Amino acid sequence: MAEPTYEEMKARLAELEKQAGRRTGSLEFRVSEKGGVSVYGLGRFPVTLYYEQWTRLLDQVDHLRSFLEENKSKLKLKEPK
Repeated sequence: MAEPTYEEMKARLAELEKQAGRRTGSLEFRVSEKGGVSVYGLGRFPVTLYYEQWTRLLDQVDHLRSFLEENKSKLKLKEPK
């Protein structure tokens, strides 16, 4: 198989950059090898919890939202673009 030309590599890089740009803001869920659920797209690394942990967290959604609002002044927030 022949080595790709500079132009082919440049086109491929542009295509990959376009694909990466589309994913911004979207979340992706996967089952890990160990049986946990990983969430991709929140930050640099995935967040992985097991089923029971996710259900416990989801049961506390209202409490978590209240906590976040009450402590918003203490939290680091991203600047809007």
